[in-house]
Amino acid sequence: MSKIGKQPIKIPAGVTVEVSTDSVKVTGPKGVMERHIARGVAVKVENGEVLVSVHGGGKQMMSLHGTTRALLANDVNGVTTGWEKKLELVGTGFRAEVAGKTLILTVGFSHPVKIEAPEGITFKVEKMIVTVSGCDREVVGQVAANIRGVKPPEPYKGKGIKYLDEVIRRKAGKAAAKTTGAA
Repeated sequence: MSKIGKQPIKIPAGVTVEVSTDSVKVTGPKGVMERHIARGVAVKVENGEVLVSVHGGGKQMMSLHGTTRALLANDVNGVTTGWEKKLELVGTGFRAEVAGKTLILTVGFSHPVKIEAPEGITFKVEKMIVTVSGCDREVVGQVAANIRGVKPPEPYKGKGIKYLDEVIRRKAGKAAAKTTGAA
C-alpha cells in the first residue's frame, strides 16, 4: 500500500463528496470539481472522510493509489480555500492590468500581450504582482506557467516575469569575466 494513499481525507463543513462508478464529484463554496477515477481504484466516503483503496497489487496500482488520493485532497482543498500563484514583473516599464477576464501585459515587446482567463480562473494585479487564483490546482499552475512563459527571467539582469518566491541565479556579464580571467 502507498503511504500517502492510505491516509484518509477529512471532509470540511460545507463540502459534499459524491462517488459514482468511475468519477468523484466534490462540491464546495468555491466551486465544483469532478475527477475521473482509474480502473482498479476504489473511493468511498465514511464518517466524514474519503478513503481511497486499490484492487490488486503491482507498482502501477500503488502509484495510482497515492496519486488519486493526492488529487482528491487537492480538489477538497480547492473548493474550500482555493489555490493561487503569485508572479512578479521585474523590469523598467513592465506593467500588467486586468480588463474583464483578460490580463494585459506590457513587458518590452512592440505590442501588449493579452492572456484570456479560462473558466474558473481570476486575475488580480497589485503594483507589480499578478495573482492567479481558482479552485483547480492544475489549471492555476498551468495559467501561471503560461504567463511566466511570455517573458521568463533572464540571468544577467533578472528582468522578466518570475514567481514571487522564485530565486533567479545570476550570471556575471562579459565585463566581469574579463577582469577575473586576466592574470
